Amino acid sequence: MSEALNELGAHLELKRTDCVLSWEVAFDELTVTVALSNLVGFVEFLRTDGSCRFSSLVDITAVDYPGRAKRFDVVYHFLSMYQNQRIRLRVQVREEDMVPSIVSIHPSANWFEREVFDMFGILFSGHPDLRRLLTDYGFRGHPLRKDFPTTGYTEVRYDEVQKRVVYEPVSLVQEYRQFDFMSPWEGAQYVMPGDEKAKG
Repeated sequence: MSEALNELGAHLELKRTDCVLSWEVAFDELTVTVALSNLVGFVEFLRTDGSCRFSSLVDITAVDYPGRAKRFDVVYHFLSMYQNQRIRLRVQVREEDMVPSIVSIHPSANWFEREVFDMFGILFSGHPDLRRLLTDYGFRGHPLRKDFPTTGYTEVRYDEVQKRVVYEPVSLVQEYRQFDFMSPWEGAQYVMPGDEKAKG
């Protein structure tokens, strides 16, 4: 399997030098890093090229790296039922970048792109109906960003007295609202039972 994926990676790099920034095969999966400006053309190539024929869009998601200048990776998964292969595309984008929509090539991208917009705040240019998909109207923030507080900003509950749903601000002390990205074990003075065996 890895040999076929290596051949595919080399084929893509050879045919589309304008698009492919890098590629690697790890854990029997091919990941191709693509230039943002050439994303749509490359997705079209993957669908139509005889050696690829990636006609099925499986998923679009994103990964947040708050410490990077290009904060987000937008990640696409495609399946070729003709070649029995899968491929992952990765595009690195800044917070203010707009990612070109691929709805014109894969109509199923519509809701995937809306979900990424809703959860991460990444904008897709050319999308026919880019609005929130999973959160409520008027929701503030994007829940899958790593700087989004785990408690959220508002509490939604049904009020028996008013006989309606009410929105109230969440008020917790600051130390519980922000996450410092450190492991809970870093700097801990506690020794777990059995740790003394590792030193012997």
